[in-house]
Amino acid sequence: MRDDILKYLQNEIYSRCKKPTNKFGMGCYYHIEAVVKNGEILARRYGADKEIVMIASWLHDIASITDYDLYENHHIYGAEIAYDLLTQLSNDKSKISLIQACIKNHRGSIFLDRNSIEELCVADADAISHFDSIPSLLYLVYAERKMNYEDGKRYVKEKLVRSFSKLSAQSKKYYKNKYQQVMEILG
Repeated sequence: MRDDILKYLQNEIYSRCKKPTNKFGMGCYYHIEAVVKNGEILARRYGADKEIVMIASWLHDIASITDYDLYENHHIYGAEIAYDLLTQLSNDKSKISLIQACIKNHRGSIFLDRNSIEELCVADADAISHFDSIPSLLYLVYAERKMNYEDGKRYVKEKLVRSFSKLSAQSKKYYKNKYQQVMEILG
C-alpha cells in the first residue's frame, strides 16, 4: 500500500475540515478517521483490497466538507473529486474506478447495490463509525442544535439504531457487541 497517498489524503481531508466553509466542523474529520479505521478492520476481516477501502474511506465525504451545497448528492460529487485527486497521484485507472464505486455506493440512506466487497466495507465502516463518534453526536445535539436532554438522547439513539440497521448481515454479527454496549450506556 502506498503510504504516501494515504498520508496525503489524510492531510487533505484534515485541511478541508478545518476550513470555515466546512459546515460540519472538525467532528466530520473524526467521523472520517473512524471510517478509515473500521474500513481497514473490515477489509482485513473480509479479504478486501485494503488500499482501495482505505483510500475510498478517506474520500467518501470529501464533497460534503468541500461544499455544503453538494451534500445531497455528495456520493456522486465525491467520486468525481476523488477521480481528479487520484489521477494526479496515481495512474492506476482500474483502482481509481473501484475507489469511485466505493464512494458512489457508500450511503446507507440510499439503498444502492454494492457490487464488490470493497464497496460493502466502506458502506459498513461509514455506518458503524457513528459508534466511534459518540462525543461528536452529543456535541451536535446539545451544543449545535440546542436540544433538551431527552430530545438529544432520543436523537442519538435513533441515529445509532438507523446506522446499525444499515450494516450488512455479516457486519451486524461482527459489531453486535459494540452496538449493545453503546445502547446500554445511553440507557
